[in-house]
Amino acid sequence: MNRVADTTLPRERAQLIVERLQRDGRVVAAELAAEFRVSEDSIRRDLRELAAAGQCKRVYGGALLAANFAPLRQRDAQHIARKQALARAAVSLVSPGQILFIDAGSTNTQIALALPERQDLTVITNAPDVANALLGRPGFDVLLLGGRLHHHIGGTIGAQAVAQARGIRADVCFPGVCALDARNGLWTFDDEENLLKQAMIGASGEMVAVATAEKLQAAATHLTAGIDAVTHLVTEASAALDRFSGTGINILLA
Repeated sequence: MNRVADTTLPRERAQLIVERLQRDGRVVAAELAAEFRVSEDSIRRDLRELAAAGQCKRVYGGALLAANFAPLRQRDAQHIARKQALARAAVSLVSPGQILFIDAGSTNTQIALALPERQDLTVITNAPDVANALLGRPGFDVLLLGGRLHHHIGGTIGAQAVAQARGIRADVCFPGVCALDARNGLWTFDDEENLLKQAMIGASGEMVAVATAEKLQAAATHLTAGIDAVTHLVTEASAALDRFSGTGINILLA
């Protein structure tokens, strides 16, 4: 690493740390202290302030980039072409006659749009957007889970939705991905949403995690499923994929 002069102001140092997080997805406190020629206490203070501002998640020895949990309508307008490419790759894993759980999420809406018609597919979803993407298209039987509609998430959550999901046996689950790491697995932000994702995954034979590259370098708050629950990972080429070698997950690049 190039050395940064020790005259760097705390505000400038914090901005450089944010840029490093956005580039690499994570930072190590000891490395930053050496680079900026300040104490690790100073770096830890920087990271605490950045975490309080929602720009990172503190972990032992450093920090991870915080995942973006913007409202669904905002996420729908972001990275559309990338999500469409992921969706095209993801639907190649679907076979005729299967029963699918498709969770709420902007990428999952693109998956619904990309599903082939006249394949006798049953789709169970908590997301009105997913249901609307299939409405009127031949070859789909759609079940919309009930419950409280969470406008930020873009889907129903709560005890009713969880109970319905647990009463179904599906072939494949496409959960919405907030963050995914190779050591622990799939992570989510909201506790009620987390319970529904767990119910969908537990009721499915396979789980397909579909995620843009930054989701593999981000952090969320609630552990949804261990890495051994992920059957397939559909994502983009990135350095973060090296961490998934040896996990046994089938990786499909968009």
